[in-house]
Amino acid sequence: MATFEPVLLANVGRDDSHTRAVYESTGGYEALRRTLAEMSPADLTELVKASNLRGRGGAGFPTGVKWTFLPKDHPGPIYMCVNADESEPGTFNNRILMEEDPHQVIEGAILSCYATRATTAYIYLRYEYPGSYARLQAAIDECYAAGYLGKNILGSDFSLDMYLHRGAAAYICGEETGLIESLEGKRAWPRIKPPFPAVEGLFHKPTVINNVETMACVTHIARRGADWFKSIGTPADPNNPRDAGSYGPKLYCLSGHVNKPGCYEAPLGITCRELIDNFGGGVWKNRRAKAAVPGGISMGLLTADELDTPLDFSGPGRVGCLGLGTAAVVVLDETVSIVDFLHNSCRFFAHESCGQCTPCREGTAWSLRMLERMRAGRGRLADLDLLLEIGDSIGIMPGTTICGLADGAAWPIKNAIRKFRDEFEDFIRRTNPHGYDVTEPVPALVQLGGH
Repeated sequence: MATFEPVLLANVGRDDSHTRAVYESTGGYEALRRTLAEMSPADLTELVKASNLRGRGGAGFPTGVKWTFLPKDHPGPIYMCVNADESEPGTFNNRILMEEDPHQVIEGAILSCYATRATTAYIYLRYEYPGSYARLQAAIDECYAAGYLGKNILGSDFSLDMYLHRGAAAYICGEETGLIESLEGKRAWPRIKPPFPAVEGLFHKPTVINNVETMACVTHIARRGADWFKSIGTPADPNNPRDAGSYGPKLYCLSGHVNKPGCYEAPLGITCRELIDNFGGGVWKNRRAKAAVPGGISMGLLTADELDTPLDFSGPGRVGCLGLGTAAVVVLDETVSIVDFLHNSCRFFAHESCGQCTPCREGTAWSLRMLERMRAGRGRLADLDLLLEIGDSIGIMPGTTICGLADGAAWPIKNAIRKFRDEFEDFIRRTNPHGYDVTEPVPALVQLGGH
């Protein structure tokens, strides 16, 4: 792999990297000064569109295009929400940015507010991050003191207030309309769309929601330009009109069975194997990798034969995964039971389902019960096809659920069983030798009992 100098993590490891003084000593807020003096909001939006920056929170939607969905001549306030509700298992890249270099995130948020004409910004932070809360609040206070926030920023006619809001430890708040509901003081039930947040979001006003890492990327696009950003990553595939390219640096979370877990920065498109070997020091204890999660458990699994898959916005989808997700790579060595992995995954999604939509609420609960029964030695081969049917029913079907959590819950089920079916069948035969081939329906009371 070619040498790559970190950009987003460049200040990490410096003494007092979280302070404004250190950030300004490395060029911090110069992009904001230049932008306010030389560019209009429309110019900055076009710059971000030209960079082809895609959201780093999971969906990968083009950021600049998202900004253009806001009404052009809205007379009232426009809000910006920075989604810092980092709750996908295995994900911690936002935490690194917020605790080690919060001003990089805040500068990007200020620039994004300028581009979208937002007058108020909220950073919605996961409750379990007290260290991030302290660092972000201190950085916001420093920005007010320096004139980067408040009235007439740096002598311009642009004014912005920024608030830090802590959530209440719910995974569903990572969904943008669930986040908005929580921010308004309500139960975090995702909203039916349309209307989309860009038209009617926070307090029924136009709202744009962007991820923490996306904000950090905006800072560097404003500082270095769109061409610089597009020089990093994977270009668009001319033979695939749906592949818009994967540009810029990316923070990859690497955990699980590797020698050096951590948060690493690399160009979008690094392969999973390169990440494991070049950054993670290989699989621990001289074992072999059995599988890897490419971007959070909702994305599914890569098999050992699929580890050369590029970790960009298109690569994981070509091998049966849902996508890149949060780029949280979790490595499973050869000793891991995929049955146990899927059980843990189903338990997580059953617990985190908000319960608003019947397919997700019931589907996640029933799939968990079936996995519990299987692990208790009462599984049947017919259960595998039933689990696949549940997976096809709770996700992907348009109009059946309000948000994407059902898709995320369904994908590990379908992905794990289809890629590791032999292991599931061997487990069922071994743990239920006298009943694995039973095909009659399980009585409801037995099913509800789990064990």
